[in-house]
Amino acid sequence: MGKTGDRARTAPAPALSALDFTLDRGSPVPLYYQLAQQLEAAIEHGALAPGDLLGNEVDLSVRLGLSRPTVRQAIQSLVDKGLLVRRRGVGTQVVHSQVKRPLELSSLYDDLEAAGQAPTTQIVRHEAVPASCDVAAALGVPEGSEVTALERLRHTHGRPVALLCNYLPPTLLDLDDTRLESTGLYRMMRSAGITLHSARQTIGARAATPEEAALLDEEQGAALLTMERTAYDDTGRAVEYGRHIYRASRYAFDFQLLVRA
Repeated sequence: MGKTGDRARTAPAPALSALDFTLDRGSPVPLYYQLAQQLEAAIEHGALAPGDLLGNEVDLSVRLGLSRPTVRQAIQSLVDKGLLVRRRGVGTQVVHSQVKRPLELSSLYDDLEAAGQAPTTQIVRHEAVPASCDVAAALGVPEGSEVTALERLRHTHGRPVALLCNYLPPTLLDLDDTRLESTGLYRMMRSAGITLHSARQTIGARAATPEEAALLDEEQGAALLTMERTAYDDTGRAVEYGRHIYRASRYAFDFQLLVRA
C-alpha cells in the first residue's frame, strides 16, 4: 500500500490534519472509491465531525496527490449518501455520521438505480397549492397555507412503474424540473444539506382508477400497491409527505423482519 506523498500533507485543511489517507495505486479498486471509503469511515468514527470543512476540490486534489476528477467523484458519492454537502462560499462540509437502522429510508429512484433498472422521470405536476387537511396535518402547517405539490411518473426501461405525489414546505429547497427529471427527490434534499432521519409509512393496495390506469399503462381496476409516507429530518421537522402508487405487476416491497430477544 502506498501513502499519499508529503506534498499532499504540506498544508492540510484543519478537518483533515489528523487523517492519514492510504491509497493503493496498483489496486483494481478505483482511487475515488478508496478515498470515499476512508472519508466515510472518518465520519462514522468521529474523526470528521459535523460542520468540519474539507476544503475545495482543487485544494484536496493537491493535498492528496490525486486528480481533481477523482476527488470530485469521491466527494459526490458521499454527497449522494448525505454525509457531505457542498456550500457555496464555504466549501465541502461534513453533515453528519451515517445513520444505520433495520429499515432503510430510501427513494424509489435510488432503489431502481441501485438495481440497474435505468430509472427516468416525467414531471406531471409541479405547482404551489393550498394544503388540504391531511397534507397540513402531515407537514405540521396551517390548513390552506401554501405547499409545493409535485407529481411525477417514474419509468424503468421506458415503461411506467409508479406515480409519485409529494407535498413539501414551500421554502424547503429549490426544486428544478430539469434536476427532478434526472435524479431523486431525496438525493436533491441531501445535496441541499437536509438530513433525512426517519419516516412514518403505511403500505396498502387498491384498484387503479381510469386516470391512474392510463398513466401507468395498466387495465382499469388493475391491482396497485400504495404507500403513504411522512419523512422527517434530524431536527424532527416534517420535510415531505408522499402518496405513491406502484404497479403490482412490476413492483414489490421487500422488508427484513427482526426478532427481538
